[in-house]
Amino acid sequence: MNTQPDFVPEWAKRAVWYQIFPERFCNGNTTNDPTLESLRNSYPHDLSEPWQVHPWTSDWYVQQPYERAHGKDIWFHLQRRRYGGDLQGVIDRLDYLQDLGITAIYLNPVFDAPSSHKYDGANYHHIDPNFGPNPEGDRRIIAAEQPDAYGAWTWTSADLLALELIAEAHRRGMRIIFDGVFNHMGLNSWAFQDIVQHGQASRFADWFKVSDWDRPSRFAPFTYRGWFGVHELPELRQDANGIVQGPKEYIFACTRRWMDPYGNGAVQHGIDGWRLDVAFCIKHGFWKDWRQHIKAINPDAYLVAEIVVEDDNEPYLQGDEFDAVMNYLWTFACAEFFVETSAAIPPSEFDRRLRELREAYPGCVAYGMQNLLTSHDTARIASHIVNRNQLHYRDWRGYGDLTRPRHNAAFDTRPPTAAERALQKLMVLFQMTYVGAPMIYYGDESGMWGANDPCDRKPMVWPDMDYAAEATLPDGSVRHEAHPVAFDYDLHGWHRRLIAIRNRSLALQLGAFRTLLVDDNSGIYIFERSYEGEQVVVALNNSTVVQRVTLDIEGTWVNLLDGEATVETKSGVLAVILQPLEGAIFERYNARSTVGGK
Repeated sequence: MNTQPDFVPEWAKRAVWYQIFPERFCNGNTTNDPTLESLRNSYPHDLSEPWQVHPWTSDWYVQQPYERAHGKDIWFHLQRRRYGGDLQGVIDRLDYLQDLGITAIYLNPVFDAPSSHKYDGANYHHIDPNFGPNPEGDRRIIAAEQPDAYGAWTWTSADLLALELIAEAHRRGMRIIFDGVFNHMGLNSWAFQDIVQHGQASRFADWFKVSDWDRPSRFAPFTYRGWFGVHELPELRQDANGIVQGPKEYIFACTRRWMDPYGNGAVQHGIDGWRLDVAFCIKHGFWKDWRQHIKAINPDAYLVAEIVVEDDNEPYLQGDEFDAVMNYLWTFACAEFFVETSAAIPPSEFDRRLRELREAYPGCVAYGMQNLLTSHDTARIASHIVNRNQLHYRDWRGYGDLTRPRHNAAFDTRPPTAAERALQKLMVLFQMTYVGAPMIYYGDESGMWGANDPCDRKPMVWPDMDYAAEATLPDGSVRHEAHPVAFDYDLHGWHRRLIAIRNRSLALQLGAFRTLLVDDNSGIYIFERSYEGEQVVVALNNSTVVQRVTLDIEGTWVNLLDGEATVETKSGVLAVILQPLEGAIFERYNARSTVGGK
């Protein structure tokens, strides 16, 4: 790895992340549920048809009576649905996350916005009223304020609940970061609406990318640029240095508000960092200035960017912009090794690609990378495995259409088989033992499956709720066999067990990486993690047959996945028998052993 100053916060290297899509995680307060009016200016722009909050435990592809009254297809309805997830629901489930072993939470956008995903922000300084306890009162507060009077902002009830969530997470030893969507806002943006009303006379006329003031468009009396052509997402204007001064000042003020909410330097009351949406769409100058602003508020804050394209990563990760990225390149390599039949690579090539990624950036970066298997922008990992013969994750644009049944009728929306679950468990074992901070997308640990957006955003499957079976196909026809939907205790227990192993091991969190064995004929991949006298060896059998492996290593080892039994090497050789799609974790037994508890 490259040797440069360490700029990644220590806690971020040791984190186990959990990504939450708030609207679909938990409905903790039914009195604040969305209303039809709260959907105004969000796709698909229909406030005239019948509507209600959707039943949390219903069959995903079944149209409810209020939906059948429309005569429209399922894809219209999936975008229009709201389930009522809120911040109280996140607070209510923090004990679940703590028991799972989660130490850091990434929240998809929580700021005021009409869509279910909240990437179309009305503002960045208030939490969405329907995520808080008093939506009507909060909307009155927001309507009465002058949004560009940065020092005069007040706190709504939803804002205060967000601060309570932060406090409750911190009390449990968890960190929490918000999603910063600074490339664009939504149609309800206070600045955009001021331009709609006042045109070129608006004080915010230079905030957005207006191309023709005299040519009306669908949502405004002028023509403007929306993110990737999506007109619900008007882009903020940039110059050679990035976002222009007006919106830049607003973003900086909002940044300080959520990191130092009381304005007294007590940053323990604020969020611990940011995930930056479509960071590659904003010029480097802005991010360099923003990082300096962040670090002046809280030097220990963590900044992670969404950057998928390989050639774009390196300039962002030199210590003057971001600490890490959502590690999709690692995800692609994992898919090619473990899952995909059309782009399969052997252990030696997998090892080479991993080494290339570790060495691509300053040495500290690899440890802070968010190693994810899926996210809100992908099919669930279980469904990726089910459709392994037709998917290539690395082909990002092609992958998007192939993982959406609306565009690809061949995408199979059934749950995984036992063998497919075994492969998922092997991937989780690797995720929890490799260099970098593992990140779980909500519900992957509870057994959820689903196609890409919007079907990867089903309501969370909880153990204390009874769910309707999935008996309906995406085209509305009845399945030959209904598939039960229930909390997967075995898969959850597997995650919990592996997270506990990682959380107790400095070698797995901070240790050096060394390849011990790659065998392209057998599918065996074995590596070592070591840190200040701790040694952990991880062996993976990525094949469908039993494999016997011998390793030339000395000493006594603790088998962490087999009752923590000790294994003595014979003549310096450790013999391991691995069942199909099985992994093993061994820790060297010594006086400093922390994982085995010896």
